[in-house]
Amino acid sequence: MRTAFSGPPRDVLGRVMLALAVLGLGVAIYLTYVHYAGIKPACTAGQSCVKVQTSQWSKLDGVPVALIGLIGYVVILATLLARDREETRLATLGVTLIGFGFSAYLTYRELFSIHAVCEWCASSAVIMTVLLCCAIARYVRTPSAAAATVHGVATSSPRAAR
Repeated sequence: MRTAFSGPPRDVLGRVMLALAVLGLGVAIYLTYVHYAGIKPACTAGQSCVKVQTSQWSKLDGVPVALIGLIGYVVILATLLARDREETRLATLGVTLIGFGFSAYLTYRELFSIHAVCEWCASSAVIMTVLLCCAIARYVRTPSAAAATVHGVATSSPRAAR
């Protein structure tokens, strides 16, 4: 029986991405827990994390950005665990691109509006940046099904054998 999910990626880059997505999910789960529990995040930079977590930019239409990140990492994990096809690699690329853009916006707000940097948020931004780079490399280096089919037809034709 064929399923949409094929288990963990078999290629090294896919496994690295899977580990990064799990790490990012851990950060997002922690920050979401901190938000809903109403506790201060563990932070070596004094009150920077608290300042960021309680700023007006910590929510989007009432939804904590940590929860949005958590959902994003879950979607990335789902695309990585799905059957390895061009569509799923493209989906991974798309979601990581959106995540990178959102992280870049939030980092901008930390630096220029809040004037504080949350270590947890910064680590998530770094993870998402590396995930995007990996997703680009994985998408570009894997030939598309159309190209592989054309190549396969060309090499198996009688003319190609001559």
